[in-house]
Amino acid sequence: MDSKHEVAVLRIGHRPGRDDRITTHVGLVARAFGADRVIFSDKANSSTSTINEVSLNFGGPFRAETTPSIPKFVKSWEGLIVHLTMYGQPINPLVDEIITSYNSQPILVIVGAEKVPFFIYELADWNISVTNQPHSEIAALAIFLDRLFQGEEFNKSWDGAKQKIIPQKLGKLIK
Repeated sequence: MDSKHEVAVLRIGHRPGRDDRITTHVGLVARAFGADRVIFSDKANSSTSTINEVSLNFGGPFRAETTPSIPKFVKSWEGLIVHLTMYGQPINPLVDEIITSYNSQPILVIVGAEKVPFFIYELADWNISVTNQPHSEIAALAIFLDRLFQGEEFNKSWDGAKQKIIPQKLGKLIK
């Protein structure tokens, strides 16, 4: 999968101790489903370390980083913004438009935690829903990235892997 432009994922909000697992899973899904990097609140240092260690062990390039100011990061983004929200427009009618736009500009994909500030809705080029029912931001991110990359993310090669999972019909094999 050769990305023409960067795809970054921004996880808004993080409650230490309460959101550690979910925030880490947002980063794991961003990595596995083809994004180039994930950005967390600077309160998510544990998740950042975990994701960077996964990239070190299972290959890259992919990086997790933090920002001290989510509003400043979003407002300074030079590219398109896709906000994943169950309140947004359905993904199916808009996915081709987003893919076409991605061919010319980087994309920031925003997923929420606690209440999403209204400025995110205003700054987003698209407020997209994978369903208008309550669901997980992790599931929404996986579906969105799969649609954006049209399944090609599963053909991605991982440079510098210390460990590699060898697919098996039965059992587990890591080399």
